[in-house]
Amino acid sequence: MEVLEIQEPVLADDSIGHARGNGSLPLTEEKWEAIMHDNVAYNGKFFYAVKTTRIFCRPSCKSRLPNKENVLVFEYTQHAIKAGFRPCKRCNPTEGLLPDHNWVALIIDYIDTHYSEKLTLESLAAVCHLSPYHFHRTFRRIKGITPIEYVQQVRITRAVKYLIESKESIANIAEAVGIYNTSYFTTLFKRKLGQTPTEYRNVNTKKER
Repeated sequence: MEVLEIQEPVLADDSIGHARGNGSLPLTEEKWEAIMHDNVAYNGKFFYAVKTTRIFCRPSCKSRLPNKENVLVFEYTQHAIKAGFRPCKRCNPTEGLLPDHNWVALIIDYIDTHYSEKLTLESLAAVCHLSPYHFHRTFRRIKGITPIEYVQQVRITRAVKYLIESKESIANIAEAVGIYNTSYFTTLFKRKLGQTPTEYRNVNTKKER
């Protein structure tokens, strides 16, 4: 069974006060304290980005505190954007709102990468720093399905690939796509495709012969 691994780029430490190759600055204890305490006095002095969510914020942002090792610091918003980060919709560091289509694209990319993890409406909304209600409504308006329905769609699509290309058990495949209840996985699979995972594998492996 092929296991999806997500690797973060390793950033070399440069001298304090000098920008790194991606335009980021060292995360000093002073800046980390400001982030931990949502210190509004540091707004405009720097911005911080989170590598796992690809979002950057003001120091005063009330979003969930990220792990320190996932934080990058930028002096200007342009540097964060150039490095591939998107502005937080909650603290609005660029003073302007991104189109909703951009945020839906962000979360789709996140789901496509993290489908094997535990994903809930609340955890997905937190990635975009939105309330679950607003996130759910916006996603459904743009995509025509709910966020959870999209998660299920991605998981079933990945499961089909595993069923055809591997000899892993149904239970192992269910876990590989983020569903740890085999009975629920079988029910969901049949509801989406009209066959159980075993039936689907038997029919489609025969076609391959």
